[in-house]
Amino acid sequence: MLRAMSTYVHVRERLHPGLLDNFVRGGAQAIEVFAAKGHFDYTSPQHIREIASWFHGNSMVFHSMHSPMYSDADWGRHGGSALNIASRDRKTGIEAMDEIKRAIEVAEKAPFKFLVQHIGTGGEEFDEHKFDAAMTSIEHLRAFAKPLGVRILVENIPNELSTPARLVEFIHVTHLQDVGVCFDVGHAHMGKGVAASFELLKPFIRSTHVHDNDGGRDAHLWPGNGKIDWKQTMDLLRQAPQIPPLLMEVEGDPDGSLEFGGKLPQLMQDAYRKLEASEG
Repeated sequence: MLRAMSTYVHVRERLHPGLLDNFVRGGAQAIEVFAAKGHFDYTSPQHIREIASWFHGNSMVFHSMHSPMYSDADWGRHGGSALNIASRDRKTGIEAMDEIKRAIEVAEKAPFKFLVQHIGTGGEEFDEHKFDAAMTSIEHLRAFAKPLGVRILVENIPNELSTPARLVEFIHVTHLQDVGVCFDVGHAHMGKGVAASFELLKPFIRSTHVHDNDGGRDAHLWPGNGKIDWKQTMDLLRQAPQIPPLLMEVEGDPDGSLEFGGKLPQLMQDAYRKLEASEG
């Protein structure tokens, strides 16, 4: 499986070439960039050029962009509202789509394959009107992204709009056959379990988010530091019709010890070896 890494591990700091070089040292072959303005400012031509130049000068694959979750630079920490494409308020939904389109436009300078998109926010309850709003939003984003060579992937997240069963229903109802799924292993573990979630989503999986937890808090731990059965998980991922990349989306250390020159490359190498050794 392709070794991949999300820049989410560095989400507390500005993304720059030195951090990306660390992913190369860690053995990653592809990268997902997390679109949070304080981390990667997708509205800044200078920041886009800086990151695009790094990708153009390296053999690393720009695999995907994680869609922005907030429009402000501090990730909603000081009252910024979440971007919600499932909002029942039409104005709020349009504003969310407009912000997400700004992130998709990065593909003009730095081409990437997938946009990973949340439907609703964490813990959001199911509502038919929200479901309909999300369908309209995804159809619009898909039409915008397609000419730029970007495909939309919806992610299973801990809410009632994005359960594996709801995502399958969503794809069938919309008839958007080129919309796929980013299978989040940690979120699946918090719900019906990795195996049950995988069986439902298997035909649609095009990418992953790999992280661990204890089944309760969405902790984004390194694989092996929680309670997920990684042998079972790796065996399942190998069964997908289109084998996805092994894309780790883990939290960095709050004390900043994963900064450039730190221990991140070794942690990545150890995690990839541990996961690959789990394959049966």
